[in-house]
Formats: sequence, structure tokens, C-alpha cells
Amino acid sequence: MAHSQNIIGEDPVFLQMLEQISSLAPLNKPTLVIGERGSGKEMIAERLHFLSARWQAPVIKVNCAALTSSLLDTELFGHEAGAFTGAERRHRGRFERADGGTLILDEIATAAPETQDKILRVLEYGEFERVGGSETLSVDVRVVGVTNVDLPALARQGKFREDLLDRLAFDVVNVPPLRARPLDIMLLADLFARDMSRELDHPHFSGFTKQAELALTAHNWPGNVRELKNVIERSVHRHRDPDNPLDSLIFDAFVCPWRISQPSPEAPPSSGKTPLPPSFHQAVADFEKDILETSLRKCRHNQTEAARQLDLSYHQFRRLLKKHAISG
Repeated sequence: MAHSQNIIGEDPVFLQMLEQISSLAPLNKPTLVIGERGSGKEMIAERLHFLSARWQAPVIKVNCAALTSSLLDTELFGHEAGAFTGAERRHRGRFERADGGTLILDEIATAAPETQDKILRVLEYGEFERVGGSETLSVDVRVVGVTNVDLPALARQGKFREDLLDRLAFDVVNVPPLRARPLDIMLLADLFARDMSRELDHPHFSGFTKQAELALTAHNWPGNVRELKNVIERSVHRHRDPDNPLDSLIFDAFVCPWRISQPSPEAPPSSGKTPLPPSFHQAVADFEKDILETSLRKCRHNQTEAARQLDLSYHQFRRLLKKHAISG
């Protein structure tokens, strides 16, 4: 079975994480992959499998949040015929199917305490019983837990088993959010744009305008790589002049002149007046400072290159740094 997706990035923070995965993959140890939504956690979990000696064995995935407690039990451990109403035949669970390979437990924090207890037993002894059965089955499975929540905090609150956390956390891979790897933003944006252009049968992708690049690198990307992919694909799709660089980015597909928005229950009644923005001069200063800092990060604090990227002379750039008290 081949790895179906490439993991792309060149930012030092991202490369450091890939080095951790490469050293961790050959070990037959449970692992946790933690990161924000849209950051590529599942791809990282798969990479652990495909870089290991188990790469030709099954890699099985299950989303713990998508199933009720009872259904998750039968999906993980299987069930015997007659174990419950509708169970007409024996069902092999994910642990059985992953024997010799890797089981990825996505959103593992949502698993019920009883299920957590059974997972712990498999991790400690390699044994379990099917639901409604008495035969003890043995498996050799590497478990990779995936989550976007603070598991130690849940354990302190009694919402996640501390002993299971101890077993899973042989090592923890923290996937950096996109905002922490600024050098990868344009690299990925260009990749997504070219892929979308091919899907639209455009002869080529003409690139981004300088303004569009600045907007992409200045955005905070709360939805991470998934959000970036959506923004780029949507913007390329709506771009009406593919022979010229993309200049208009659509960050929010819901924005329209007549959008109907419902006030939140907690919000105070509207006075009907548009709230005043902050001081104009302060707003301009904040915008300038944000662009300067973003450009410095993107250029690894090479001031000459950052100035060139912004179409400024080196001395103009230095004066702006001094004006905003930014240390280069």
C-alpha cells in the first residue's frame, strides 16, 4: 500500500517535526499526534506508519467522535453473532483488521471511559475480547492517537484516563499550526493554485500579485492548511482572468452584500448604529507594523530581502522599522 498524500513544507519548525517523525517511526511504540483542526494530523499519523517496518501491513483509521460508545466498542473490538439485536454474524473489529499494522484513533479524547479501559488493555497486553464473546484474542498493533485537545488537562479533570495517557504518550508529535510556519504559506498556496488550475483546465497558473501574497502571509489561518486550501481553490475558481496573476482572495465564502446574520443570544440589543473604528492613524500604523513583521518572518529577518519583497528601498524599510520600534 503506498502513501497517498505528500507532506510538503520547508519551514524550520515543520522540518524539525518531520525529523522527529523519522526517528520515531521505526519504534513499535504508541504515539500521540496533537494539533489544531486542519493542520494535517491524520497525514502525520499515516506517515508514522509508512516510514515504519509495518508499512506493508494494514493502516486502519477510526474516528472516535463519529460513533456512539456502543458502536465504537463493536467497531474497535468486533462482536459475536447474537451479541445484540441485529448482530446476525460475527464482525471483525478494527484491532483485528489492523493486526501487524497500525491503528489510528482520531479524536481519541471523545472515547468513553469503558472504551478507554479496553484500549489500555490492548496496549498493555495485546489482548481483548469481541463484544458478546469470551475468547481472548491477541494482536500486534501500533496505536497512534490523534487529537486537537489538551489531553493532560482532560486527565486532570478526570475526563480521560491518566494511565491510558501515560501509555499513549511514549512520545508526542505536536503538529505546528500554519501561522507558526510562515515560510510554507506561499509554498502551499502555489501548490494548491496550480492543482486547481489543472482541475479547471487552465493552461497554467499565472501566480499571485504582491498584494495577494501580503494578504496570505498576514492572515492568521485559524483553520490551518485546510483553510488555506479552501481559500486558494475558491479564489482560483472565481478568478475571471487566469492569464493574469490572482489579485482577489476570498477568505470567507459567506460574505455577500445582503447576508442575513442572526445576533447571538448573548449579544446586547443593537442600537442600529455602526460601531466606530479605532483612530484612523492608529489603524494605519497597526497595519504597517503587521506587514513589516510578517515580511521579516517570511524572509527569516533578512532586512534587504524583506525590503525588496515590499518594493521599498533598504533605507525606507529601516526607517519604518525604527518608526514602529521593530527590532530586525
